[in-house]
Amino acid sequence: MKKSLATAAILLGLTPALAFAHHGWGSYDVARKLTIESPIESVVWQNPHVHVMLKFEGTNWEVTLAPISRMTRRGVEEAMLKPGVTIAAEGYPSTRAEHEMRAERITIDGKVYEMR
Repeated sequence: MKKSLATAAILLGLTPALAFAHHGWGSYDVARKLTIESPIESVVWQNPHVHVMLKFEGTNWEVTLAPISRMTRRGVEEAMLKPGVTIAAEGYPSTRAEHEMRAERITIDGKVYEMR
């Protein structure tokens, strides 16, 4: 009984931290769909989200992709996203950070991968 109570207390204590760690998508302008097609400048393959940098209209854009687990379930492996590989990212620009967007889907070598 004490072990169950202790486990429940720990899980309850972690709930606010987990909720804080994840975020909503309210800071993206869903009324402004944007598509950037460009060779990848750099990649950060880590959780909570993969990020790629793409050059668009002379500016580097940070594109937020899905978490690694979702990317791999949908068929996107780390080796596919390397600097120099051209991708098209379709999504919504940030309302908080200039030159940042959340991708709904990406296209690599003509194949579309859903990020949501």
